[in-house]
Amino acid sequence: MDVKLKFYYKGPGTKRLQLESEWFEDKGITPLVNDMLKTGRIKDITVMDEMGREWTLKEFHKLMEKTEDEPRNPTIYFDGGYDRENAESGIGIVIYYDKGKEKFRIRYNAKLLELLSSNEAEYAALYNALEVLQQLGVKHSPCVIMGDAQGVLKQLSGEWPCFDETLNLWLDRIEEKIKAMGLKPSFQIIARNENKEAHKLAGQALRNQMIDSHLKLETQE
Repeated sequence: MDVKLKFYYKGPGTKRLQLESEWFEDKGITPLVNDMLKTGRIKDITVMDEMGREWTLKEFHKLMEKTEDEPRNPTIYFDGGYDRENAESGIGIVIYYDKGKEKFRIRYNAKLLELLSSNEAEYAALYNALEVLQQLGVKHSPCVIMGDAQGVLKQLSGEWPCFDETLNLWLDRIEEKIKAMGLKPSFQIIARNENKEAHKLAGQALRNQMIDSHLKLETQE
């Protein structure tokens, strides 16, 4: 999660000024704050995160200790496909997230029988991705949602209207889920070749090749 620091600066012979930093990843907060405090000119540091919450340094360090083992900062890739001949849908979901200093990846797909179009399959894929996050325990976190389904992402961001009653119901369900989990979503439209992992999973589901993988990723120091 990104944070910024708000603080007062008082130098020799200068007025007390309130300043704030740029946004940066919260993992870098401790060495930065320690370096600032060495100057003796920085007072009353508060921390603000991208969810709009503010803490004193003491409160923030307690929060970091409490949430050290909680999953956060998820990035979702999703895709959906539809087989008209068999009236079957396949959804593919890839989720990357942090837990402490470690990074994880979830790969999941499923075949759905009650959907009526490829567009509906895209909405269903994203809704199911959010359900996976909820089962994982992700809450009150920024969340990046990436896919090549331009209509879904532009409608969720409010850029495009949705006139289809069925798809509107999916939009409502997705928005309610995001709100209930306390997520702060950002939506990114990507090219199909950047979404190939989720696309492949959706295709595998239509061929009855089911995947349910949860893997800790190797990280470089």
